[in-house]
Amino acid sequence: MSQTDSEFMLRAIALAQAGVDSNAGGPFGCVIVKNGGVVGEGVNRVTSTNDPTAHAEIVAIRDACRNLDSFQLDGCVVYTSCEPCPMCLGAIYWARPDRIIIACDRNDAAKAGFDDAFIYDELCGSDLSQRKVPISTILRDEGLKVFQNWIAKPDKIEY
Repeated sequence: MSQTDSEFMLRAIALAQAGVDSNAGGPFGCVIVKNGGVVGEGVNRVTSTNDPTAHAEIVAIRDACRNLDSFQLDGCVVYTSCEPCPMCLGAIYWARPDRIIIACDRNDAAKAGFDDAFIYDELCGSDLSQRKVPISTILRDEGLKVFQNWIAKPDKIEY
């Protein structure tokens, strides 16, 4: 770990504390860095915005992508005060940064009342109809037509 890594992580931790102090949401902060400079920041804003997706990492990704004018974070490092939840991890993977650095892990979060183990368990299950929020399939053939149109589209922007 470099001195710079520590400095950016301290910023993510400070954002997490600021979120606690302001009651914006949970105790989570995130900083996204490219070429040694901060390109995005986020604090958990779930309760202050009534948005269950407003986790610190999602807020930071949106900020960084807007600032970089890109939907991807190539060349970036994500510093987050805690191991990303499944939703945030998925978003981070889709954004394609180079690295993720965390301060705390999911067990630390669980001890503070943020236990997402049930989501990991749900993702590993294979029977969609038996999930806590059951998933059913209808109109699959019609839905597949949209994918076929995407495959055939010559001017699509792939990601």
